[in-house]
Amino acid sequence: MKVSAILAVIIVAGAGLRPVAALGEPYLAVEMGFKCGQCHANPTGGGLRNLFGNAWSRSQLSARNIGAPDRAPWLGQVNEHLSLGGDLRADAERVEVPGAETTSELRLSDVRLYVDAQVVPGRLSVYVDERLAPGNATTMEAYARLTSATGSYYLKAGRMYLPFGWRLEDDNALVRQLSGINMQAPDEGVEVGLELDSWSAQLALSNGSAGGPETDDGKQLVTRIEVVWPAWRFGVSGLVNDADAGTRTAVGLFAGMRLGPTNWLAEADYVDDEGLGADGRQLLASLIEANWQIVRGHNLKITYEWLDPDTDVDEDEQSRSSVVYEWSPIEFVQVRAGVRQFDGPSQIETQNRTQIFLQLHGYF
Repeated sequence: MKVSAILAVIIVAGAGLRPVAALGEPYLAVEMGFKCGQCHANPTGGGLRNLFGNAWSRSQLSARNIGAPDRAPWLGQVNEHLSLGGDLRADAERVEVPGAETTSELRLSDVRLYVDAQVVPGRLSVYVDERLAPGNATTMEAYARLTSATGSYYLKAGRMYLPFGWRLEDDNALVRQLSGINMQAPDEGVEVGLELDSWSAQLALSNGSAGGPETDDGKQLVTRIEVVWPAWRFGVSGLVNDADAGTRTAVGLFAGMRLGPTNWLAEADYVDDEGLGADGRQLLASLIEANWQIVRGHNLKITYEWLDPDTDVDEDEQSRSSVVYEWSPIEFVQVRAGVRQFDGPSQIETQNRTQIFLQLHGYF
C-alpha cells in the first residue's frame, strides 16, 4: 500500500475515534475540533505526538513532503510497546529597550526527548519528557499512567505538567506567568482524568513547589474542565495552593472558536496570592489570539495580552502584542518569525521593549 494511502487510513480512522490539542499549539485543536489526547501521548497535551498526531502533522500541517513515496514515514512508533519523539528549538533574537543598547542573541532554547513505554498497550504506560538543553539535562515529566479499558478515565502519578487553561507553546505568555503553571514548571503529584465524548476533566494534587523541594505540609489542588464541540469549546480552571508563605488561589476561563478561515483563543485568569506582600495581592491576566492558516503550511498568528500585577495599584498594567508568521515548509520542520511589543509603566524601560525573533523548530 502506498504511503499516502496509509496516512489517509490513519487519519480517517482517527477522526472516527472518541476525540481524546493537537500538535503543540491549541489553535490546531480548535480548528479540527480535537481534544489533547487525539494527537498527544499525554492526555492533557504537549510533549510526545502519538501515531495520529505525527500522521496529521505530516499530511496536513506541512506545505509539502520530501520523504520517498515508497518508504514508510516516521510516525513515532518503534513498536507497539515503545514510541519516541523530540523537539529542538533554536532562536535568533533582537531586543530594543528605550534608553539602552540594543542586544541580539543566537541560542539553542530547547531540546527535548520523549519516551512512551506501553508496558501494557492501551492500559499501562510509563512516560518521560527529558530536557537535554540548555543547561544540564532535566527531567520535566516522568510518570506512570493507568487507563481504563474504555479509555474514559485515567490515573497518573509522578512528575507532570499541571492542567490549567490553555497549554500554550509560549511559556512567557502573560497568562502562563500569572498562573505559574506552564511547561517549564512541572510538579510532583497525582492526577485523575475523565475523557467523555464532548467533555474533558482533570484533577491534580501536587506539592505546589513547581518541582522544587517540598518545604511544608501544604499541597496544591488544580482542576481543569472543558467541553469540546466541532467549532467551539469552553473551559474553566481552578487552583488552590496551601503554603506556609500564604494561600494562593486562582480561577480561569478559557475558550476557543473556529470562525471562517480563522481560529480564536481567549483566556482570562484571576489570582489571589496571600504570599505577596503584607496584605497579599490580586492579579489579573488575559489573552486573545487569532490564527489564520492562509494556505497549507502557512499560518499568521496575532495576539494581545494584558496583565495587572496588583489590582490595588493604579497604572501598573502591562500588555504584550505579537505578530508571528509560522511556515512549515516540509514535514517536521517549522520556521517562526515575529515581532512583540511590550507596553508598561513608562518609568520601567524594560517593560516597553520591542522583541524581534526568528525560530527554527524541528520535531519528530
